[in-house]
Amino acid sequence: MAFDFEEFANSYISDLKRTLDELPMGAVSSFWEMVETVRSSGGSVHFIGNGGSAATPSHSAGDWSKELSLRTLSHSDNASSLTAWANDTDYSNVFVGQLSTFIREGDLVVAYSGSGNSENVLNGISFAKENGCSTAAITGNYLGMEGGALAKTVDVAIVVPTTSMERIEDVQLVLNHIIKEAVKSNNGL
Repeated sequence: MAFDFEEFANSYISDLKRTLDELPMGAVSSFWEMVETVRSSGGSVHFIGNGGSAATPSHSAGDWSKELSLRTLSHSDNASSLTAWANDTDYSNVFVGQLSTFIREGDLVVAYSGSGNSENVLNGISFAKENGCSTAAITGNYLGMEGGALAKTVDVAIVVPTTSMERIEDVQLVLNHIIKEAVKSNNGL
């Protein structure tokens, strides 16, 4: 039997639509409010994440700094810093190390993790909270983990309602575009 690409693609799209339809909009709204708060107070947004969940922070930091005039940093982007912290201390400290240099009280630290159980992301969020930052996460139900430990640690957790890592990562970028466009619309940018 031949592979039916159109059937496969339609199934993927159908599942993505269902995932978007079931997003926890209260949490998404709370995340938008956090971004508005940090923007109006002159703070910064710090993004952390691993693997595919490191690519969206990079994309978002570029978008948000350019289009929102909001100081944003993706702490997954600086390979020299990331690998120095991993080599000189431990990979579980890569975000704590970078955040220790850059965060200020009142900043927002946003974590990305499909499972919500990445030790370096959890450590970064704990450090941020200890230092007076607001925290948010865009995570998922990968392997039935319901956002993992991350969802229970942050101030606002958006748990993407799917067990598919691909759909989780798709929605991470969609949410960043929604938040960016909402901030632009709300502020006449």
